[in-house]
Amino acid sequence: QDTDEFILPTGANKTRGRFELAFFTIGGCCMTGAAFGALNGLRLGLKETQNMAWSKPRNVQILNMVTRQGALWANTLGSLALLYSAFGVIIEKTRGAEDDLNTIAAGTLTGMLYKSTGRI
Repeated sequence: QDTDEFILPTGANKTRGRFELAFFTIGGCCMTGAAFGALNGLRLGLKETQNMAWSKPRNVQILNMVTRQGALWANTLGSLALLYSAFGVIIEKTRGAEDDLNTIAAGTLTGMLYKSTGRI
């Protein structure tokens, strides 16, 4: 079979570019961060309230920890993905090439900017 599987506009690429993949990357990182944060919040909430009897105050404290940790991790990973994607798109447009060097440079710049704030 020599024909293309999908109908593409004339002159369109058969693969997605970095800008189109950025939205998937950012959304995926936010969702992953929220899931990981929620599990971490559940673990921390159960650990901190282990001396309490099962009651509404304990449930509320656990739920607060789950939502707080979920939002914290979602914001952190989403921000990192946004920086990585923005650097990747800017570097690709500046260089005019789409290769592994763009990925390495975007990751390096993201890590340098993130660590420059003094976070551990």
